[in-house]
Amino acid sequence: MQPPNPTPQPAAPPPAAGKPRNRRLRLILAMGAGILALLCLGGVGVFISFYDEATKIERSKPDAVVDQFLQAYMVKRDDQEAALFTCKVGLDLSGISALRTELINREKEFDVTVSVAWSTLTVSGTEESRRKVSTDLVIAGSSKGTALSSRTETWSFGLADEDGWRVCNTAKVS
Repeated sequence: MQPPNPTPQPAAPPPAAGKPRNRRLRLILAMGAGILALLCLGGVGVFISFYDEATKIERSKPDAVVDQFLQAYMVKRDDQEAALFTCKVGLDLSGISALRTELINREKEFDVTVSVAWSTLTVSGTEESRRKVSTDLVIAGSSKGTALSSRTETWSFGLADEDGWRVCNTAKVS
């Protein structure tokens, strides 16, 4: 007996024809992903730069420092934020602290809201590292949206240039 004739197997197509196309596709995808990653990192860098600029503490002008200090201390009543604008040595906020305590006590006692606003900030002084800023504080009370009363007090703020201007003392003038 003779062994059956083996049937001839068809020749497999050469695998090389499809590979260059896959390599090209992978290269294009990798380059696209790399470019996208660089654009994302660049966008993050730009965002951080803008955010840093927008939230930067401005201490280059005495009046800007007093404005930011009053916003933090009297409006937001945030001691930690206010501390960013105060002197490290020789700090005396007893005057403005007494005013804030009075306002808080009135709010509790009479169930009212007391707000503080200020007028133009006027800078004076000729010393290189010391300035005075004066302004009128307008203190207004309201209850359930109805204005009750207001008063105006003139205040003076002593500032020192300690790596940027900082509030060192406060005093009621009138």
